[in-house]
Amino acid sequence: MWRDHSDMTIATEYAEFGAREARGVSPVYERLSLAVSRDDELLALLGTLPPIKRQPNLLFGVVRFLGGPVEEPAAFHDYAAANWPAIEAEMRTRATQTNEAGRCAVLLPVFAALPQPLALLEVGTSAGLCLYPDRYAYRYGDHAVGTGEPVLECAATGMTPPARVPEVVWRAGLDLNPLDVTDPADVAWLDALIWPEHTHRRTRLRAAAAIAAAEPPLLMRGDLVDDLPALAARAPAGATLVVFHASLLFYVPAPRREAFAEVVRGLPGHWIANESPGLLPHDTLPEPPDDALHNVLALDGTPLAWTRPHGQGISWFAQPLR
Repeated sequence: MWRDHSDMTIATEYAEFGAREARGVSPVYERLSLAVSRDDELLALLGTLPPIKRQPNLLFGVVRFLGGPVEEPAAFHDYAAANWPAIEAEMRTRATQTNEAGRCAVLLPVFAALPQPLALLEVGTSAGLCLYPDRYAYRYGDHAVGTGEPVLECAATGMTPPARVPEVVWRAGLDLNPLDVTDPADVAWLDALIWPEHTHRRTRLRAAAAIAAAEPPLLMRGDLVDDLPALAARAPAGATLVVFHASLLFYVPAPRREAFAEVVRGLPGHWIANESPGLLPHDTLPEPPDDALHNVLALDGTPLAWTRPHGQGISWFAQPLR
């Protein structure tokens, strides 16, 4: 179950990250998270940062971005302690803007079921790579959808995968700090946020970035509450507006999450959320399929499925979408 940053110590946050998010997914980050959770010197340094800036993904990504070691905890400690001013400066100015195109694989069943064509608006869009679900290919076990590269692999249970990709006629994104896939520094930051062993995700990042660079989306710098209605109003008539977001609300304070939900419910079209349980109110949820970290995929406030954070799996528990 999701817990607010302020509800746990920094040591607990790192220990839980290793046990719940990194275990079975990244041995390097599992080992490193546990080491940091026991490292009094690094915990004290992290304690000088605002709570939202103490995240393991942010610390590890910044160290990788600066060229530091993450493979061995001892070397990581020495580097971080010796270079803390540079690390702290980057952590204060950057955010964990992981732009995982693989999440399109768990969004696709909902995109494909909505009235076509679609006008997509992603909140917390980073560089906008999730705005191209119609340009990627997918594989759900033996079931293939679409053509080309990258191919997004997803383990699916409880559902029949969609037969085709959606038709998208407009794509826009809203972010406090949108990234530019034509800027090498922005792409380097996106690369640093990918976990060390995940070479397939780096390959996927490059392929998705090439698609976005060839036809850049409309990316707007702005707030998810104050600036969403104006951007939504730019969607073309005759298309179904779909406002969506994935693994975003963890970084948004609770009052702001509630204000955002009120705003998005007042917009025309549909709302797709793919967030950690507890971040949005759901009356009841079934037990997740296992102990791994899962998000809840919901359409217009109705939960549909459990999903893995990088789009690698979906477990459908709702009635089929018509």
